[in-house]
Order: sequence, then structure tokens, then C-alpha cells
Amino acid sequence: MKGLFRLLTCLFLLGFTTCAADPKKVLLIAGKPSHPPGMHEFRAGCLLLQKCLSGIPGLTVEVYSNGWPTQVVDGKTVDNNAVFDGAAAVVIYCDGGGGHPAIRPEHVKVLDAVAARGGGLGFAHYAVEVPKGDPSEAMHRWIGGNYEDHFSVNPMWSPQYSSFPTHPVTRGVKPFSNRDEWYFNMRWAASTNGLTPILVATPSDAVRKGPYVWPAGPYPHIIAESGRPETMMWTLERADGGRGFGFTGGHTHANWGDPNQRKIVLNAILWLAKMEVPAAGVESAVSPEDLLQNLDPKSK
Repeated sequence: MKGLFRLLTCLFLLGFTTCAADPKKVLLIAGKPSHPPGMHEFRAGCLLLQKCLSGIPGLTVEVYSNGWPTQVVDGKTVDNNAVFDGAAAVVIYCDGGGGHPAIRPEHVKVLDAVAARGGGLGFAHYAVEVPKGDPSEAMHRWIGGNYEDHFSVNPMWSPQYSSFPTHPVTRGVKPFSNRDEWYFNMRWAASTNGLTPILVATPSDAVRKGPYVWPAGPYPHIIAESGRPETMMWTLERADGGRGFGFTGGHTHANWGDPNQRKIVLNAILWLAKMEVPAAGVESAVSPEDLLQNLDPKSK
């Protein structure tokens, strides 16, 4: 009996060690090519983030390009939803609106299943915009807010990110500013429990009065909030135990060369997957040559 007990104990410990060593899987889903060169470079951006995360023990990062993952079965291209099995986190960086790949009902079910088992969900730039109704309700479940057409705005401007909350996502991040299409005036969920603003800055009156990228505006309700700080990145600790984040920058690919913008998103990906963020944040190095890799072929 003692021998059997020892054997079972060893098998238990072996199983525990093996499970503990299993890497966390993160999916980065890049949207289809859009916009002129150097803008909305979803594939290049995801591959760059993947490279920056490649040296982190216990983490594996998979990139899927051109929207929702697919596979060819019997000569037909179909969804490859199996890639979501076991994913600790999913980050989607793509065009949004009515063509958003995540808002098709069958895709919402897949992401709801990821969330239900405590998986993290993150959305970057245009991917935070979805239509009203069921799509916005899904975004509110997943990340606590979304960009709403004719309510939120998308001017090109240079927010000054000068201070940050105490949060794992902000570890090691220093003040920075990049000119980009930083969205603001999100449509927040009815309850903001668990939601933490991460990147906050105050638009000038000139920024509020536009022009916005589209529609040009200005909107009276945006002008009326003169002097109010706005949130351009946020995190959510969901009631189901999972996590979410929204990041409204990322329009201009060259801005991934900024070490602080890059660090706060890399930190957020680790946090999303429930991994420990280093005290100094995720360190990474990106060269000008790195920024030119994997760009989508586009006409000028």
C-alpha cells in the first residue's frame, strides 16, 4: 500500500509539474489590409508585438492574419475556431464597424466561450468600434466600453500622457506623446465596476472642435465637455474572473517604435493572459528596420 501511495503521489506531482509548465497561449488576430501604407498595418503590428514577446518564459503567441482564423476543409474555406481552445487571451487589431470580424453571431459565441472560462479579450484601434445593439452589448461584456459612431470621435492629435494609475499594465511606462488617431468619448457599459482608465489626457478645445477624421464634425456634445479628461486606453476586470482592455491608438504603424506605447500594450497582453508583468514592464527593442517588416502590399 505504501508503494502504491508513493506511486500515486509521484504521478500527481508529475502531472502538476507538467501542467504548471504548460505555456500560456495568446492569439493576436490581425485584420485585412486597409488604409494607405503605414496606416492600419494590422499584420505588421501583430507580428512586431509577437516578436517583442518572444523571449518571455511560459508564453506562446500565435498571429492570425486577414481577420478571423480560417482553414480549408474539402476545398472550402471555413472558420478555424479550434485555435481558440485553451487560449489564455485573444487580442484583435482590425477594422471595425459593420464589418468587424468579431461581431458575427457565431464569432460572438466563440469569444463569449473564451470569456466564460476566464480568458482575456483585448481590442486595439478600429477594433473597439462596433455598431449599436448586440455588438456593443458584447463589447461591454468583454471590455466595458466601445467606440460608437457619431457619439465617439477620432481626431488626429497628440495627447500628453504624463501620469498613470498604479496598475500592472503601467509598470515601467514613462510619459509619452504620439500624434495619432486617438479615439475618445467611448460609450461605456451601464456599470463600470472593475474598469480602470489607463491612458488619460485632456483634449484642447481645438481638438474638440475638429475636424475629426470621419465624420469631420464638430459635435456639440463633444465641444460641451471642454476641459474634461478623456480615456484612450482602459482595462476591465470582469465579474467572471476574466480580463479585458481597449486601446484606441495604433492607427500609425511607426508609433510602435515608441518604447512607452509599445510597453503599455505588451504589458496589457501579459496582464490579459494573467501572467506576471515585470516590475519594469516588458522590455523590448525595435529598430527602424523592424518597423518596415511585414507591411501589407498597398497602392500609394
